[in-house]
Amino acid sequence: MMNSLFLMSLLVTAVAGKMARLKFVVHEPPRFHFSKPENYISMYHQEGTDTIYVGGQANIYVLNFTDNSVSDLQIPAASDETAKNTCRAKAAPLEGSKASWQSRGTFPLDSSGRLECDNFITVMQKVNDTFIVCGTNAGSPRCWMLVNDTVLTDVQGHISSASDISPAYPSQKSISLATDGTLYSALSSVGGHAGSIRRTFGPQKLLKTENIWLMNPQFAGAAMIPTSLRDKEEMYFFFSEFNKTARVDEEPYRARIGRVCMVDEGGIKALLADSWTTFLKARVMCGAGNTQQQYNNLRQAVVLTAQDKRAGVLYGLFSNAWGKTVICAYSIEDIDRAFSTSKLKGYSSPLSGVRPGMCVRKDPSSTGGHNDIKNLGVIRYHPEIEDVIRPVGIAPLDLPTEDQITHAVADIALAVNDEHYSVLYLGTEQGKILKVLHTSDGAFIISEYSLFHNESPVLSMVIDSPKGHLYVGTAMEVQRLTLADCRRYGDTCRECILSRDPYCGWDRLQRKCIPIPPGYNATTGSLIQNLDQSNSSVCGEAAALKLRKTSPREVLVPRNTTVFLPCPVRSFHATYRWERDNCMLNYPCMFSGDFCVLGPAVDTPLKEGVFRCMASEDGFKVEVISFRLVNHGPLLACSLGLSLLLAAATLWLH
Repeated sequence: MMNSLFLMSLLVTAVAGKMARLKFVVHEPPRFHFSKPENYISMYHQEGTDTIYVGGQANIYVLNFTDNSVSDLQIPAASDETAKNTCRAKAAPLEGSKASWQSRGTFPLDSSGRLECDNFITVMQKVNDTFIVCGTNAGSPRCWMLVNDTVLTDVQGHISSASDISPAYPSQKSISLATDGTLYSALSSVGGHAGSIRRTFGPQKLLKTENIWLMNPQFAGAAMIPTSLRDKEEMYFFFSEFNKTARVDEEPYRARIGRVCMVDEGGIKALLADSWTTFLKARVMCGAGNTQQQYNNLRQAVVLTAQDKRAGVLYGLFSNAWGKTVICAYSIEDIDRAFSTSKLKGYSSPLSGVRPGMCVRKDPSSTGGHNDIKNLGVIRYHPEIEDVIRPVGIAPLDLPTEDQITHAVADIALAVNDEHYSVLYLGTEQGKILKVLHTSDGAFIISEYSLFHNESPVLSMVIDSPKGHLYVGTAMEVQRLTLADCRRYGDTCRECILSRDPYCGWDRLQRKCIPIPPGYNATTGSLIQNLDQSNSSVCGEAAALKLRKTSPREVLVPRNTTVFLPCPVRSFHATYRWERDNCMLNYPCMFSGDFCVLGPAVDTPLKEGVFRCMASEDGFKVEVISFRLVNHGPLLACSLGLSLLLAAATLWLH
């Protein structure tokens, strides 16, 4: 036991930089509990409101959050009986032990081997004033309009087939994005469905990808890339494609970025009449340089763009053949440059006129001249560019590896120095949230939140930057978390600064850690931060910190009893040691959970005396807790075990 704890202490020291600096358990409201597990959920939230819409099984939850509670309205959304009966007829020969692998490929089955014969809400998007809701409808997708948050009615307007917008089964991945009065949809391949990227609702012509452009795609995200020139605005789609040449030890995928122009109105009658004429795609690499350690399955993608529009960043969540997950970051400028300048794969002839795939508004008087037909032919048969998109910094972000990442969202925070900083929120398989600062120097894990009583995977997250909230959903509940969670960092300048949270700053006048107020003026304000490195020298408190002492807690120790002294770990980036009064020696920690424990050893006789737990970080040493041991009482019949003493210690410390 002693040896294993000592080895653990060495391990913790070695990997401290990859750990969350702080860990918080948050079980207070506001949160909403589902009455039954919702294993497939979709979420929609309009920025600046306190309402979130959650699509579940035959139900839409309209949740209104306050600081202390959640009120809910539930809108039934059952499948058509005809669709249910048809689905059950398909399901009968598939269910049970005889369900074949081929059948699973054609009809997605749930974890119990049953066909998903219900209406799972998969799409919720507000397009101007129209709130579109789509569901699987037991294998026969259907769309509605949600009116006044209460009634589902038939959709009015220029809309594609529901089967182009919503998957037929919830396990079939889909992406939808509404922008500028238009709905874009991407459906992953499953069974006989080839997968597609489409414009599905709005005033513009409804378009689609050609089947030969996509190889069994599995979609991971979409984003509109804004620009000051409206005709140049683009839509990016992120997905993985089937790779027939994959080795045995790698996943059979290749990650891709697909791009279309928002001004695209399709081709001519003879060629690409109802298809995109600007579709291009590029391969995306995520791995450790040119090594074989590559992550080819793109599971989710998030794009951040600031005021300068295209100077943004793409964060991709990737996995490898063994299920390990990583995050790679990419420059939007690099991606844009590749699509604008790269050669087209498999095409070597000279190009004349407008480069194929460029964003140019269609000339309504054009009847399809020679150059138009030639360029359309190039796009039709050569949509892939040669250049490969590689991550910033070559390798994935340096993040904890003990838990799989299931979902990611990101935000841009304007710091005290008037610079923009990227903040990632990563949901894990165990229901935790990692809050990560990403700078040019790499990733810094600010904190880890344990939000849920049940360790179920994070299924979905939505971020509301204007209101400063993060909504997190699992199969059992939905919770709201504050982005600027400054009060948890402590009541000293040093603790506030070392958190390196771009939402928070130390107010020198109020002497507390506070959220940076909207419209903060760095010239006249009294806030300080240091986000680029873990350095609290801006606080000027060195002398006071070194002199800080705690009042020893007296512990009466019966004769010949084994004693273990617990010290609560606050910062997991600090180094913890024990000291004994009037002794030149320092004693190392044994780690047990979130405690640094001092146990008896040959050179550490835990008898009478004062023992102090010291934490060193950022060049400062702070006393965390101290104990005064006093010999007392008769010999105990048996000595207390480590776990019992630590449990008692936990009670002392709270």
